[in-house]
Amino acid sequence: MTLPVPAAPKSLTSQDLLRLKKYLSDNLLRAVEMEGIPAGERNAFLQKNIMHVYEQTKLKLPEDLRKQIFDQVLDDLLGYGPIQSLLDDPDVSEIMVNGPKKVFVEKKGQLSKTNIAFDDDDHVIRVIERIILPLGRRVDFDSPTVDARLPDGSRVNAVVRPVAIDGPSITIRKFRKDKLQVEELINFGSMTRQMADFLQACVKARFNIVISGGTGSGKTTLLNVMSGFIPENERIITIEDAAELQLQQDHVMRMETKPASSEGHNAVSIRDLVKNSLRMRPDRIVVGEVRGGEALDMLQAMNTGHDGSLTTVHANAPRDAISRIETLVLMAGMDLPLKVVRQQISSAVDLIVQQTRLKDGQRKVTAVTEVAGMEGEIIVLTDIFKFNQTGVTEDGKVLGEVNATGIRPNFTPRLEAAGFKLSADIFAPKASSNPNARR
Repeated sequence: MTLPVPAAPKSLTSQDLLRLKKYLSDNLLRAVEMEGIPAGERNAFLQKNIMHVYEQTKLKLPEDLRKQIFDQVLDDLLGYGPIQSLLDDPDVSEIMVNGPKKVFVEKKGQLSKTNIAFDDDDHVIRVIERIILPLGRRVDFDSPTVDARLPDGSRVNAVVRPVAIDGPSITIRKFRKDKLQVEELINFGSMTRQMADFLQACVKARFNIVISGGTGSGKTTLLNVMSGFIPENERIITIEDAAELQLQQDHVMRMETKPASSEGHNAVSIRDLVKNSLRMRPDRIVVGEVRGGEALDMLQAMNTGHDGSLTTVHANAPRDAISRIETLVLMAGMDLPLKVVRQQISSAVDLIVQQTRLKDGQRKVTAVTEVAGMEGEIIVLTDIFKFNQTGVTEDGKVLGEVNATGIRPNFTPRLEAAGFKLSADIFAPKASSNPNARR
């Protein structure tokens, strides 16, 4: 049985096209349900039957318009509506929907507005629901924000009214289908060979490392790359709000937070998962991002034999990362003196790796900094590698280079005890640099 055929006006308006799309979608969905078509066969079934449903309308649209309508209907039924083409575009790294008529993308570090649009607010919400329903999550007036992920691991954040004033919003951080390798970061200029060799030795020697950076700077990408240095024979526990890490090792146990139920009960937080991971015999604990009281549990794990842990934190400089961790530890609700918190940090964290998105869109490791201990009540930081900006070209490209500071880290004996005797060349600065590493 088919739905009533919309009358064919002399000239189709945008509302007429919306009605046509709805007619095609409703009839195709009904056919899928009546035939009981399994998920794996729906693509072929819809491709085969959409022309038949269209012919029932008696419309004679121009070929290019008809194909456009068909593509939009199939994207709605099989994918994620208007943004499906952006998800399929390998050059797009981020998709930002600011209401139904404003869709922006990031390509090669640059933001631009697209000509893609949704039909209305309800159309955006349908796409949001398609993303979150398989994950058991919800978004509505009472819970207007949600974090989720696509099947390929891409990170999704959605916001609806009343929080989103101008209409439902979707932000998607896409991830490459193939895992980025350290060689590619070197070729991109994101880090130097000497820096990569040093970080690989630190990960293998089971140092505790915090990756610091601002929003969109590439922290998770760098965490993915650095986690690849972990030996295959170690048990890795990963903990994330929305699972997106792409570890290649075989022995990986992935855990993801769970939001509260509609009654506000049974939430499972990052902190709950960090505590639970300690009972799971981990060799390594990798936390996608610390943003609350779990920072204290992470530090305690690092200080009680769980060496080699990796995590990220939002901060714009290594010193800011220390301050940020201090604040997060205090959010745990423990009434700890600041000096005690700093002692916990200085004894737990070995290295801070600063990831930065420069003004021209480049993403670089701009500092590799040792947490060198305490002097009085102050945590001492020592830069091992540092990015020095030398200027900006006329077209806005940032000029500069990463250079060793000439300072060997205090933990060099620990590296050597773990079997990593690094060449003096790694720590030798270029003659042109004049670093001021200690601060």
